[in-house]
Amino acid sequence: MSLNESQIEKEAIYDGFYMVCTSLESPIEEIIKINKRRWEIKETFRILKNKFLSHPIYLQRETRIKAHFSTCFLSLLTFCILEKKLNDTFTCPELISKLKEMKMLEIDGEDYVPPYTRTNITDALHEAFGFRTGFEILPQKR
Repeated sequence: MSLNESQIEKEAIYDGFYMVCTSLESPIEEIIKINKRRWEIKETFRILKNKFLSHPIYLQRETRIKAHFSTCFLSLLTFCILEKKLNDTFTCPELISKLKEMKMLEIDGEDYVPPYTRTNITDALHEAFGFRTGFEILPQKR
């Protein structure tokens, strides 16, 4: 087998480009815009699968499978809103790790105190949502 040098030269004008095939009937500008955001879709499914443990599932009843994926997608939606509220400043692993460690310690059934260490992530969360668990003891009953 030999290389077809003339064909290689003809196709060299397409080097650096790739072809996109779609069933969308939108204007080309819209298709390009959608295609540029494909990485976000892939990233979202990677987060859903790896961080929210949506897969593998060991369920057989359709209702339980739907409930599982509904919970996963609601978690993902909540996370995406959180990410946008924080201006995409932190990565998914950073946020999830910090949120998991932000536990509250109950004292005498009356108050809650934050035993976690303040970081730029906790400060950004406090600023974005208007609460200061890192500074104050929160009474259980108001």
